[in-house]
Amino acid sequence: MVGWLVDQLLKLNAWVALALVFLLPGLEASIFLGFLLPGETAVVVGGFLAYEGKVPLAAVFAAAILGAVIGDSVGYEVGERWGDALLAKAPKRFVKPAHVVQGKELINRLGGRAVFIGRWTAVLRALVPSLCGTAGMRYRSFLLWNALGGVTWATAFILIGYLAGTAWQRIEHYTNVVSYILFGAALVAVVGLVLWNRRKQARRDAETEAELPSAGQHSEQPAPADGRSAR
Repeated sequence: MVGWLVDQLLKLNAWVALALVFLLPGLEASIFLGFLLPGETAVVVGGFLAYEGKVPLAAVFAAAILGAVIGDSVGYEVGERWGDALLAKAPKRFVKPAHVVQGKELINRLGGRAVFIGRWTAVLRALVPSLCGTAGMRYRSFLLWNALGGVTWATAFILIGYLAGTAWQRIEHYTNVVSYILFGAALVAVVGLVLWNRRKQARRDAETEAELPSAGQHSEQPAPADGRSAR
């Protein structure tokens, strides 16, 4: 599917292709298109079109960056307004309530770093913005890291297409592979962090339970029956 899309992009009018450089990154998180199609494909093609002189390089930068930042902001808004309702309707065997709670805690703990890291991984790019909205992250913080991730991500993939020239397809294939590898590494890190926190919490619970019997052994001194003190 990706190869077919690339061929169609190259056949289109240059300015129509430029519009897709804006739309594909924008739709990754806003309608979760990123689960099916990585947005960097269109961005790399945009860099190649600039190399060919079909569109201005500055226009490619503007389209890709705006698409990434605006699309993630829409995804954040979707998560803030309807995130819990959408997650509640999801099949429980795929999305467990406990996992949703853990995901929100993870977003709150990592803060903006989760937004920036998510921008560089294939699947998280579609999920992190809405999850940030669902978790209640402040939009000001989200927007700052969203813009930082969008600018650096778009710049990197545009330059890949522009500098690679006619060899861009091979380079684009490798960038997709690296993106999925990064996603796998991030997933392993998240699972490891969750398991470590569970073990830490289990130790705390055990210590608390051990302290309860000793605390129960202490009793208050009884007050005088008639409430009067000796003179």
